Formats: sequence, structure tokens, C-alpha cells
Amino acid sequence: MTPYLLIKIVWTFGFFIPTEEMGGADWRAINAATAFLAAVGIVLAMAFSRPWGERLPAWLVALPVWVGTGLLVPMLLLAPVLGPAAMTRDQDAGSPDFWIYEQILVMISLVGVGVGLPLALAGYAKARWPEALGGPLAYDEPVGGTRELQVTLARLVAAGCALLACAKIFWAAGGTLGLDPDELDRRDLWWHMLSLSTAVWALAGAWGILVLTARRGTRGFLPPMVAAWVSSGMLFSYSVYNLLTLTDMQQPSPELPIVGALARDVSAVLGVMMGMTLLLVLHDRRRALRTTS
Repeated sequence: MTPYLLIKIVWTFGFFIPTEEMGGADWRAINAATAFLAAVGIVLAMAFSRPWGERLPAWLVALPVWVGTGLLVPMLLLAPVLGPAAMTRDQDAGSPDFWIYEQILVMISLVGVGVGLPLALAGYAKARWPEALGGPLAYDEPVGGTRELQVTLARLVAAGCALLACAKIFWAAGGTLGLDPDELDRRDLWWHMLSLSTAVWALAGAWGILVLTARRGTRGFLPPMVAAWVSSGMLFSYSVYNLLTLTDMQQPSPELPIVGALARDVSAVLGVMMGMTLLLVLHDRRRALRTTS
């Protein structure tokens, strides 16, 4: 994360910026915020590898990692395509040559943390919350468990994810219903790939949360756990990131305003609901396994 942190600090102070637009106060504020997030990532890396990290409050570790993995793991899979596409697009827009080198450093940081963060989290969780990673899917219901609530929430989330995925797949395949006719030329490779990625992760999350709450569909606990964790974080964090389209800091979205707002808000709600359901599953599972042992 160090190259990313240094670049963001430099941009915050207005040095080596690729365009005049990025020298504005709004862009500097965004760069300062992302520099802070990079610093948080570095502190988390230290927490994952030092004894004092296991004494941190659970939410202080889980919340930023939930958002971080949701942002970076899906992007990691798209980076081989979207990385070169972004550089080409910026060159065509007239960005200076040094911007390309800065982007390379940013990509190295993002790919590195996209690989390292989930692996570091797995090692940390294995030491602190082993029941969140391994073992069979099924377990005895603990006294006062929340199984019925989990199943209800999971079904609602799965239905919402299926509808969201259908809309995203329709747009990624070239459908125009719900799009602004005057903004169709904004459907570039980035937009199509991110729409398809959202659909895939929404369906993966729906599968994961249904399997976790029904406790059938696979033998191991880890695959549906990973699917629900990344999907919930992705749905929430990308909806927050898409708020930048409402400002001058990101290319406007081709969706009609009301449709874009609906998709964004539904995605955020689904991500939070899936995350809450996952917490209920982990809470009951921890109680059940510790009682058994």
C-alpha cells in the first residue's frame, strides 16, 4: 500500500496531478480520504501480523476489511482488462506521460492489497475466530438461536440479488431499458465489465447466504462464507463509490437518474442485509461449536 499512500499524499497537496480538474478542492478531499484509507490498510497489515492485533475490538478489524475486500477482490479479477483500458482511455483524454507511471504504481498497490488482504484476514481469523473459516456446514442449533430470522433475511436478500443481477446482465448484454438515450455513448468497457461483475457477485452472494442459512447445498462452510462475505462488501462499497457519479469527480452513469439511484440504493441495502445475516450465522455457529467442544 505504500506507493498508493505516497501518491495520494502528493496529489492531496496538488503535485504531479494528471489533469487540472484533479487540482480542485473536491478531488483533493477525495485523495486525502483515500490516503487515510491506505494508512488504515497499513495499520491493519501490522495488526494481522503482531500479537497486539488480536486484542483489537472485532468491529475495528472486520468493518474496514469487509469494505476493503468488497472493493478490491472483484476489481482484482477485472484488473488485467480494466487496467490497460484505463490507461488507454486517459492517454486519449490527453493525460501527461507521468500519469501512466503513477497509474502503474497504483495498480501494483491495489493488486497487491487485493491479494494480500484476504490472505492476511484468513490467517488472522484462523487464530482469533477459527469457527468462521473451517468445519462442516451443518451444526446443532444453539439455545436461543436466530435460524428462522436468518432464513427469512436470506430469502429476501436472495430475491433482491436475483433482480439486481438480471438488470445488470441485461445492461451488460446491450439492453437499453432504464438508460438515458442521450448518454448511451458512455457505456464503455469499464461500465459493461462492472455491470457484469456486479451481477456475478450478487448471484454468488445469494447462493452463499442461502446455503449458510439452509445449511445444505455443500459440505464445507468456507465456500459459501467467502461468497457471502465478498458479495455483501462489494454490493455495499460499490454503491457508495458510485455516489461519485453525482459529482464532477467521475464520469456520469448512463442510467436514468431515478434508475441509477434505485440500483445504487438497492445494492447498498442488500449488502448491509447480507452482512447482518452473515453476522447472525457466525454468532450462532460460534456459540454452537464452542458448546460442543
